[in-house]
Amino acid sequence: MARSGSRLIYDCEACGAQFGKWSGQCPDCNGWNTLAERSPSLARGLRSGPGVSLPRPVTLASVRAGQVERTRIGLSELDRVLGGGLVPGSVVLLGGEPGIGKSTLALQCSALVAVSQRTLYVSGEESLEQLGLRARRMELEHAEVPAMAENRLELVLAAADQEACQFLVVDSIQALYSERVESSPGSISQIRECADQLIRFAKRSGTALLLIGHVTKEGVLAGPKLLEHLVDTVLYFEGDSGSRYRLVRAFKNRFGAVNEVGVFAMTDRGLKVVSNPSAIFLSRGRVDKPGSMVMVTQEGTRPLLVEVQALVDGSSLANPRRLCVGLDGNRLGMLLAVLHRHGGIALAGHDVFINVAGGVRVTETAADVAMVAAVASSHFDRVIPSDTACFGELGLSGEIRPVQKGEERLAEAAKLGFKRALIPQANRIRKPPAGLEIVPLRTVSDLLEQIDTP
Repeated sequence: MARSGSRLIYDCEACGAQFGKWSGQCPDCNGWNTLAERSPSLARGLRSGPGVSLPRPVTLASVRAGQVERTRIGLSELDRVLGGGLVPGSVVLLGGEPGIGKSTLALQCSALVAVSQRTLYVSGEESLEQLGLRARRMELEHAEVPAMAENRLELVLAAADQEACQFLVVDSIQALYSERVESSPGSISQIRECADQLIRFAKRSGTALLLIGHVTKEGVLAGPKLLEHLVDTVLYFEGDSGSRYRLVRAFKNRFGAVNEVGVFAMTDRGLKVVSNPSAIFLSRGRVDKPGSMVMVTQEGTRPLLVEVQALVDGSSLANPRRLCVGLDGNRLGMLLAVLHRHGGIALAGHDVFINVAGGVRVTETAADVAMVAAVASSHFDRVIPSDTACFGELGLSGEIRPVQKGEERLAEAAKLGFKRALIPQANRIRKPPAGLEIVPLRTVSDLLEQIDTP
C-alpha cells in the first residue's frame, strides 16, 4: 500500500482514467482490477520574470506555409492512402488483427525507404533471427535495413538519435516500456508515455515514424482514443483470414484524404500492389443470375465496383432473419420498410441475407439502390443483366437521392465494360461515357420497373 502523503496516482489500464486512490472497480468503465499504481513526475511551473521570454501568438495570415516534401515509399497503394507519401516528422499508426500482415508491410516499407533514407526497424516482439527469416522469405536479405530487437524506450530513442534515422518503425507500441513508468508493457500509462516520447522525438528531429498497434477483441486499437488523438495518421489493416487480399484504410490523415483504401495481395514473398481492385471484387466470368447487382462505391478518391448479393427465402420463424455482411444491418431494415411502403413488396415472412462479394465493407449510403435491386431480384427470381451497374441513396419517402462524385463513378463503370447504369436523376450528366447507357431514377418504383418482374 502507498504511504500516507505519497504522490501516487492510479491509472485504469482499460480506459486510461486517473484517480487519486485505488479501488477494485474503475468508476469510468466499470472494469474490475484495472487500476495500476504510477508515480507521476513533478510538474514544473512556468516562471515569469526578467530574462524569461514568453511565446506570443501570431495571426494565421502572417504564417507562410511551404510546400510539404513527401518521400514516396514505393508501394503505390500505400503512398496514395498516405496522401502521396511520408511527410517528415509525421507519425503513422498502423493497426490490424494478429497475422494480418502488419509486420510484413512494415518490413517492406523499411527496405524500400532504406534505398534513399536512413532507416531503423525496432522489433519489440520478434528476435533478429525471426526478422532475418522473414526477410529471406520475402527476398529482402540484401536490403540495407538497420534493425534492433529492443523493448526499452530509452535505448530505442538513443539508437534512433545516434543513427540519425529519417524513417523509424516501431513494432509494436504495446511492446515498449519506459523506465519512468512503474507498470507493465502494454498498459495505458506505458502506452501514453512511450507514444508521447516517440512523437516528441519525431517532431523534433523530423523523423517519419511508423507505429504498429495491437487490436483488441472488440476490433479496435488497444488504447484507441489515446493513440488516435496523438498521431497524425491512423491506418487499419483489414482482410478476411481466408482471402489473400488485404485492405489498408485511412481513418484519420492530417496530410491527406480520409477513407482512402489501398488494396494488396498477400503472397509468399510479401504484399503485392493490386492495380485494378475493381476487377478482383467482381466474380470472374459473371453470368446473369437473380439476386446479384453491381454497385459503384467511392472509397476516398477512388471509385470501386463491388458485387452486392441478396438471398430472399421463406421463413418459418416468428422473427425472420435479417443478416448483412459488409453492409449496415440497421439500414437493411429501413430499406425493407421503404420497399414495402412505396414498392408494395412485403417481406415480413421472409429471411433476407445481404453479402458484399470479396470481403469488402461498404459504409456509404450510395449502396441503397444496389441493396433494394438485389433484394427485389432475388424475391421475384428475375435477372438483372450482368453488364448493369448502379448507385444511389434511398430516402424514407421512396425518392432516390443523388450521391457525390457521380461522374467519376460512371467513368469507372464504363472503363470496366459496363453498358448500363441505374443512377439518381440528379446525377445525370450531359455527356455520359461512350458505350454507357444512363437510366435516371426518381423513385423506388422507377427502380422496380427496371427489374423484369411479372
